[in-house]
Amino acid sequence: MIRFLSLSSGSSGNCYFFTNGTVSFLIDAGVGPRTCAKKLSENGFSLSDVDFILVTHDHTDHIKALGIISSKYCKPVYTTAPLKEALLGNHCTAGKLKGNIHIVEPDVPCEICGIKVTAFRVPHDATDAVGFHILLDGKNIVLVTDCGEFSDSIMEYAIQADTLILESNYDERMLEEGDYPSILKHRIRSGTGHLGNRESSLALQTIYKRRKGSLQQVFLCHISDNNNTPALALDAAVKALGEVGVKPEDIFLNTLPRGKASPLYSI
Repeated sequence: MIRFLSLSSGSSGNCYFFTNGTVSFLIDAGVGPRTCAKKLSENGFSLSDVDFILVTHDHTDHIKALGIISSKYCKPVYTTAPLKEALLGNHCTAGKLKGNIHIVEPDVPCEICGIKVTAFRVPHDATDAVGFHILLDGKNIVLVTDCGEFSDSIMEYAIQADTLILESNYDERMLEEGDYPSILKHRIRSGTGHLGNRESSLALQTIYKRRKGSLQQVFLCHISDNNNTPALALDAAVKALGEVGVKPEDIFLNTLPRGKASPLYSI
């Protein structure tokens, strides 16, 4: 059985833990090491259990604790070549990764601790941002976060998912009527910003239809504190899936909490 725990999701920090009881790994490390260790311990795990860390991009909310965790616990880090160079000079990670950072090539499957991992590029205003497709114990897990536009190439990975972790960052009306300056609103809505509820919901429709009903779980992630609510994100997804005939009992759909740990899920 695969277990999944979101330690935090959103602008205050992003960190996702996966384990099958034999191999355990993190995607991103944007949560302080003490907080990370505490949340894992509350669910019967520890940072010592982690075998490796995958990194999506170099924004602070995704790598704040990466250098400390990798250095203190001697955990290998996997990312693309351009992102590796950026991390070696980033204030969160400079001088801390040493020989513990390894390169994965986008769109080229690789095996890490017996797990098949494929990175794929996503459009975001960071250094070589990627999502991940992970094949673990026969289950296809796909993570798409911090993504300005859901491209055809991203869709080709998403339609393989049994479990999909998908950004649903903002509600268009809340963003438009909110207090953010115009330049920041434009950045969020741009093709290198974030996916809003509408874009995520439309993508879900296509994924479900092309997956022919085999999509089993969807976790909506990176929900904005200021421009969205979990209820709005969930409602948009439920309505969109309903339009293509998906009933509530057909799929598990939930949001990942901002700034705190989720329940421990089984995949």
